[in-house]
Formats: sequence, C-alpha cells, structure tokens
Amino acid sequence: MLFRATVLTLYPEMFPGHLGVSLAGKALERGDWSIEPVQIRDFAGDRHRTVDDTPAGGGAGMVLKPDVLARAIDHVSADDERPRLLMSPRGRPLTQERVRALAAGPGVVVVCGRFEGVDQRVIDTRQLEEVSIGDYILSGGEPAALVLLDAVVRILPGVMGNELSGVHESFEGGLLEHPHYTRPQVFEGQEIPAVLTSGNHAAIAQWRLVAARRLTAERRPDLLERDLKPQPDPAQPVKK
Repeated sequence: MLFRATVLTLYPEMFPGHLGVSLAGKALERGDWSIEPVQIRDFAGDRHRTVDDTPAGGGAGMVLKPDVLARAIDHVSADDERPRLLMSPRGRPLTQERVRALAAGPGVVVVCGRFEGVDQRVIDTRQLEEVSIGDYILSGGEPAALVLLDAVVRILPGVMGNELSGVHESFEGGLLEHPHYTRPQVFEGQEIPAVLTSGNHAAIAQWRLVAARRLTAERRPDLLERDLKPQPDPAQPVKK
C-alpha cells in the first residue's frame, strides 16, 4: 500500500525539503511513498487570493479563513479515509505510538497553519486532528509537518536498510535509547564498555536495558510513569 502525504500550505516550495534526500528521498524516487504539496491560495475566491482576515474580537495577527481552507481540504480529501492533521502547538503531543499508527495507514492530509491560527469552525467541521511536536512556537506548520512526515516515512516498510533500526531506539519501548559506541576502542582515554565487545549477546542486551532505564530516569522520568508496552528484547530477532 502506497503511503500518500498531501500537505496544504502557503509555501509548497518547502516540500519535500530534506525528505527528498537520503533514505526517505530514495524511497520517494522508488515510489514507496508520495508527497503532494497543495497551495492554499489557489482556493481563495478573490482576485487578490486572500487567505486570512483579522481575528474576531480583536487582537494581533491574522487568522486563516475557514471558507478558503475548507475548499482546499474538500478538494484533496472529500472521499478520502486518510486522517486530517493540523500542525498546532495546542494539539496533542506527537508520540512514537501515533507515528506507528499513521505509518500503518494509507497516508495523511496535513494542514500547515500560519499567522495566529486557523478558524475554529473549519477545525470542527473538517474534523482536523491537532498535533503538536513540542511546547514551543514555530513560524508556521511547515517545519512541524516535515518532522511528522520524517518520523512516519522512516519506518515505512523498505525505507530503512535494517529493520531493527526502527525497533531498538528511543520511545519504541517506553524508554530513551541506550548509549552507542564504535571504534576506536579507546577515545581520549575512554574505552568502549567491555561488555559491548564481549560477544555475549544476553549480557549486551541486559547492559543496554539497564543503561536505557538509567537515562530515562535521569532525563525523562515521565516516561517511566506511563503505561506503555514492554520494551522489545534486543536479544530476540524481529518477527516477520
């Protein structure tokens, strides 16, 4: 099943951006997934292609007009089962669990907000799911959309060279990822932990689990409090 991403934006030239290079870019060239940026201004009804207006009740900034945005959404997803996402700092935080759910589906329609936001009526009537990538403000939804698509595309079948790469990493088991090491054996007086070069796969898996738990406790104790799935055993092969 082809994963189709449609992005509604005022700046279509920002896409595919970094997703056009490296593994995601190669997968895009192969046709493993597709991306279609759509210019919201094309659905404005006046000769000036106006897409925003002043906020009701007063205040600074401008708001994306509901009629223009609704026409754009209806044009690209009128009879579409893909989820409609609005990148928004007030949305639910994007998690790896949600990323995996999106990757398992037919694709996404992503709306990139600008200005002060989007008229609430189009959010309600077009059932936009508001998604946040963090507790900070960006100049628009485009960088956030690229982050979301990056997270999804990299775990699509065939995109990563090693399927284990998508399993043994931060958040996949409710923990931050363990530390990594590679040659040289000694770097500025610090050696690779001996267990990692012992060849004892059970001991290596245990070391990594303990290290991941320690890092999580230090940096993201909130993750330890969540009722998440058990961490995959690094010593066991991934089931096909």
